[in-house]
Amino acid sequence: MRSKINTFRAFFLLLGLFCFLSINTQGEEVAKDAGHTATNDGEHEKFNAGKFIIDHVTDKYEWHLWGSHEDPTSIPLPIILYSKEKGLNVFSSARFEHGKASCNGYKLTHDGHIEAEDNAEFYDFSITKTTSEILLACFLLLWVFLTVAKSYTRRTGLAPKGLQSFIEPVILFVRDDIAKASIGEKHYARFVPFLLTAFFFIFVNNLLGLIPIFPGGANVTGNIAVTFTLAFIVLIITLFIGNKHYWGHILWMPGVPAWVKIFLLTPIEIIGVFQRPFVLMIRLFANIAAGHIVILSFVCLIFVFGSSSDLGGWLFSPISMAFALFMNAMELLVAFLQAYVFTLLTAMYFGACVEEPHHKERH
Repeated sequence: MRSKINTFRAFFLLLGLFCFLSINTQGEEVAKDAGHTATNDGEHEKFNAGKFIIDHVTDKYEWHLWGSHEDPTSIPLPIILYSKEKGLNVFSSARFEHGKASCNGYKLTHDGHIEAEDNAEFYDFSITKTTSEILLACFLLLWVFLTVAKSYTRRTGLAPKGLQSFIEPVILFVRDDIAKASIGEKHYARFVPFLLTAFFFIFVNNLLGLIPIFPGGANVTGNIAVTFTLAFIVLIITLFIGNKHYWGHILWMPGVPAWVKIFLLTPIEIIGVFQRPFVLMIRLFANIAAGHIVILSFVCLIFVFGSSSDLGGWLFSPISMAFALFMNAMELLVAFLQAYVFTLLTAMYFGACVEEPHHKERH
């Protein structure tokens, strides 16, 4: 009993330190960027909370470590551009000097996008902050599962130990409570690898996004391009695995008048085929992005109140930090919950596609 109590104390202590570090790091960045850009009259502009928040949740061509955005300390990432006129261009994002210089005929705009100085069309294959975090998550997952796989080969017939004892219950949870329960005993096994991949990919990237310092902090699953790709993969799978029974109920429902099928039900069902992955995309994107925005909003409120008077900022800071600390702790739950919901709904869509008819024909 004493060991369990000590374990819970250690867990909540680490949770508190993690949340405090996250909010403190975000607060320092806000303080350095809190409206110290001078106007032409020599006066300071008011702190723009909206611009600061959007700047932190969008993708970047560098990995910001610390410092203000006018003079930051960051890790440059590779820029990979291709155009028919200039061919392939590969160089470091440091060549842009945070938007103050151009390189090889390309420039970085104020909103963080790359443009060609001659307005020529080009393809951008750059390794951005989001891409780097995705690669990091993939390497981390490979290391974890290869380590667990070796543990099974070395410890055949023995109880799980170490990392194996942590990963195995999660795998069994996804297999038994999500895949088998939603798809059925007959067809669930072939979908388990994809469901496990989707679950752990989303879960790990959600956790990495909550880490305020390098190598975390990228808003991967709060990026609409990432969630679109995940949802598009689900859509492609559902289009190919659907059986005769599934497509029969989508395109030509039995027992319904023909005019109702043609003008009402069939169009609705076809829209529903594409609507379900769209809902997956929006739900994951909106929930993760909203969590980052809410936490940053609470931190920014200190400097919004402080822009009118220093006393207002100091008086409101305990309230703001308390709400931000609570939201940061809630995001740990949301990280798991969103991975679970995405995997569960995907399994339900797969289950509907491979479901076999339960009724018997009457002769």
